[in-house]
Amino acid sequence: MEAALRGAGVRLTRQRAALLRVLAAAEDHPDAGELHARARALDPTVSLATVYRTLGVLEAEGVVHRHVFEGGAARFETADMPHHDHLIDVETGQVMEFRSDRIEELQAKIAAEHGYELVHHRLELYCRKKTTA
Repeated sequence: MEAALRGAGVRLTRQRAALLRVLAAAEDHPDAGELHARARALDPTVSLATVYRTLGVLEAEGVVHRHVFEGGAARFETADMPHHDHLIDVETGQVMEFRSDRIEELQAKIAAEHGYELVHHRLELYCRKKTTA
């Protein structure tokens, strides 16, 4: 991420370094406000504007993925993770990652049946916990 910032001509300040540490450590899908709060815990001078500007550069450089799940704020994750899909709990907003070889194969097969080669995809499942009767 540091190289991406430098490559885009953006200085690596103490505040941006704090944000990069937070992004690298995130095991969830934080939004900008959550990233801001976490970065401020490391460096109280981090501004929300710095978070947004830095995220924009990192997204443009392809090192951070921005997800806008239905009904929520944009959430972020580093792009160095292996491909995965997302399951979103519609009641809590919790985002869970999963991978299914069967789904991957089916998507490639569908694309091929229509004369295409699958290049990229994003799958989001919006779910509610089952209640037992």
